[in-house]
Amino acid sequence: MVHETGNRTVDEAVARVLDGERLDRTDGLALLAQPVGELAAGADLVRAHFGDGTVDACSIVNAKAGDCAEDCGFCAQSVHFDTGIDTYGFLDPEEILAAAKRAERDGAQRFGVVVAEKGVSKERRPEEWAEVLRAIRLVREETAIEVDASLGILTEEEARILASEGINHYNHNIETSPRYFPEIVSTHSFEDRVETLEVAKEAGMDLCAGVILGMGETPTDRVDAAVALQEVGVSSLPVNVLNPVAGTALGDRESAEITTEEIVKTVAVYRLLHPHARVRLTGGREVNLDPDEQHLPFEAGADGILTGDYLTTEGQSPADDIEIVERAGLRPNRAVNDFDREEVGGEGTGDPAESTAVGSATSNARDD
Repeated sequence: MVHETGNRTVDEAVARVLDGERLDRTDGLALLAQPVGELAAGADLVRAHFGDGTVDACSIVNAKAGDCAEDCGFCAQSVHFDTGIDTYGFLDPEEILAAAKRAERDGAQRFGVVVAEKGVSKERRPEEWAEVLRAIRLVREETAIEVDASLGILTEEEARILASEGINHYNHNIETSPRYFPEIVSTHSFEDRVETLEVAKEAGMDLCAGVILGMGETPTDRVDAAVALQEVGVSSLPVNVLNPVAGTALGDRESAEITTEEIVKTVAVYRLLHPHARVRLTGGREVNLDPDEQHLPFEAGADGILTGDYLTTEGQSPADDIEIVERAGLRPNRAVNDFDREEVGGEGTGDPAESTAVGSATSNARDD
């Protein structure tokens, strides 16, 4: 395989990555300044070298919605904002199992149980904690897909329990760079998020942590976020793009403050700085990329996708996502779930339990 794009900066960076060298902040900033076509081609070479030509799909369920005390400026589920979403306590584990089974039929390799709060607490809410564990066990027992979780801040004991229950990845996004984080969240710190990731990793879980682009951050912030994730050590790096929700602190924007070219270039730089991670295109892509542009990040190093609905916003159909993946010359991952392509859903089956199974239980969703 020829590892050349004709751009000296990109080609030298690709060669170093293929030799096992980790790129740094200076490299990331230099790469971000390169033409998008050459940068995307270089990132795709790295993806092809270390990857298997597949795109890994995950789905999520909004297991507990709204009434979160944190003030994340992008989040429709914060009590600090009036967004009009439906709120509810932790779902019945059988409903979460139904969501997982729908995700499995729709080709997901992994399924995430997500709550909107600072942290599920074993000590303060033991009954809810027991329901979380029961839901995890049901999904593990009755489906083939990997079970992930996004439950907020964890204690060391909680992390050990989740690892022992078979949680594969723990998701806790850093959202943006350390510098810009206080502009988006004031009720907890960037360091709080990193600490939870470290606790989850020490307990034995793989890490899923990423960003939301287009919140007003600078291109340098985007690189700095990727460098921070290098220090943490992630195996899945979700790249959200802001979908402004009316009523939130960022809801007065018509769209994310980022162009298609910037999205593609950022994904490419993330691939080069994280050659072994799944760089996963997630929330906000449908509203920030035209239908005929959604394949472009997958031609620039992305090899993961969040399919179905999100937490408080709707996504597109898993069938459409598969077409996007194949348009980029890649194929869906079947390593965990060897799903039937003909069974992959479109806009739902008409069964209320199934039509709400992927993403939010109430057809609402949040970007991240």
